[in-house]
Amino acid sequence: MITLVACSVSSPQFIRPGCRLFDGFRGPAGRPTLCEKPVASSGAEGAALLRRLVWSEVPVQIGYQRRYDAGVAAAKAAVDAGELGRITTVRSTTLDPEPPSAEYIASSGGMYQDCGVHDFDIVRWITGQEAVEVYATGSNGGADFFREYGDVDTSAAIITFAGGALGVVSNTRYNGRGYDVRLEVHGSRDSVAAGIDDGWPIRSTEPGATHPAGPPHRFFMDRFQSAFRAEFETFLEVAAGKRPSPCTVADAAETDWIAEACALSATEHRPVLLEEVRSPHRRR
Repeated sequence: MITLVACSVSSPQFIRPGCRLFDGFRGPAGRPTLCEKPVASSGAEGAALLRRLVWSEVPVQIGYQRRYDAGVAAAKAAVDAGELGRITTVRSTTLDPEPPSAEYIASSGGMYQDCGVHDFDIVRWITGQEAVEVYATGSNGGADFFREYGDVDTSAAIITFAGGALGVVSNTRYNGRGYDVRLEVHGSRDSVAAGIDDGWPIRSTEPGATHPAGPPHRFFMDRFQSAFRAEFETFLEVAAGKRPSPCTVADAAETDWIAEACALSATEHRPVLLEEVRSPHRRR
């Protein structure tokens, strides 16, 4: 038996029953768990769950499906093989064609926790480096409910990684041409990109240009159907004990810290060190 968890904002209470972690239980009744992102509603909550999982033998896989996209996986392979040289910049975008409902935004956790986490996960995974500092900002030009719930409809973040690479993340709820999710990786020897296909929702103004041919991606399943399938097939292998989880609770917890730091940065209009949001006095 396996446990699948899917909701707009996940929470440890969904993972714990599947893993049967209460009172340190690690017996055979624990169920391998595939949980949609994010792993928790805050970095502190994710860290607390991770501590509970330390002695568990039950595999948990977090659902960051972009890792299983063929183009993204090829970019990761190129980075790991050293083909790009020293990684200088990684750019990741999530540009939605239209906003979700006000009810969704009310409980989503905000732009950085709900949408940006996909980008934060992928730039961290691609670089193989941990984030040390962020600067984030956001704006509102669309529906009033974003502002009413303390959220933004457009955001940008710069992430400084421990190895010196810079991550640049762009998000919006209003991208009229379509669903634009791209990854660019630039290095001292080469550069690669994922998401630059005929469905890339952009219109070239170069004379005579015919790429992308269209039609533009309009929905996340247009863009990631194959990735979701690969993600689930991987989880079945994890559940069968054929491989370890490729996206762990620890990975997701690190992404949550980045999202939390970005939210603080945007609120206070300043750079934020990751250690600042991790520090105990900020979580009281």
